Amino acid sequence: MKIAMAQVLSTENPQRNLEIIRELSGQAAEQGGRIVVFPEAMQIAMGNDLLEAAEPVDGHWANSVRQIARESDITILAGMFTPGVGRRLRNTLLVTGPTVDTSYDKIHLYDAFGFAESDSVTPGERPVQFSIDGVKFGVATCYDLRFPRLFTHHANHGAVVNLVCASWGAGPGKAEQWRTLAVARALDTTTFVIAVDQADPESTGVSVTGTAPLGVGFSIAVDPLGRILHQAGIGEELQVVELDLSLIDEAREKLPVLANARDL
Repeated sequence: MKIAMAQVLSTENPQRNLEIIRELSGQAAEQGGRIVVFPEAMQIAMGNDLLEAAEPVDGHWANSVRQIARESDITILAGMFTPGVGRRLRNTLLVTGPTVDTSYDKIHLYDAFGFAESDSVTPGERPVQFSIDGVKFGVATCYDLRFPRLFTHHANHGAVVNLVCASWGAGPGKAEQWRTLAVARALDTTTFVIAVDQADPESTGVSVTGTAPLGVGFSIAVDPLGRILHQAGIGEELQVVELDLSLIDEAREKLPVLANARDL
């Protein structure tokens, strides 16, 4: 199965971001991609008025993504923001395509490195998986990558690929942590991990101020034995990665961590 990794820099304009999704989804489909993974905050970049931009998962922006998925005949993952409880929103991952339509609200909120996502975001309550062509996928958003139990939950419920959308915060050691965590989650679960981040704003000459997590790039695809299939640089790029799903059985025979795990 081919999966496209769309490392892009979303903007403050949701309509412009739809144009980015349309263009790259078409390119991904032309290259044989069954799924194209965009970053978190694809509807509107972090650091803007997210509450003002928030729309229901059946609103105009999400429905426009659905239309693009139908036109391109590809499944799209893209981060957006939906209304939460009170004056808060939900950090939502939309998954939509010819045979799937679901969404995931980010469970683990980024209250770390001087940023408090929980001040403005209502946490999600349930993990989400979906299937295409008989292959089950688990999904996660950004800070979720630091929590192994979500990934083992997906694996124990049949997922063989974990897809992560992120707008990773910059800072000393953060890019290295991103790579390490993606590899670790693949080894924890003997699944493929495809983790797609926003491009580094500075790669396009954008000056970064404030504490909003805007992305560092380095989107990564890892196989079930922790081998890196692709690692992006810091700039915008579209990369199509072909997954050999037979590696799942091979990895789980060699490294049966799921079977060997014990409740403590």
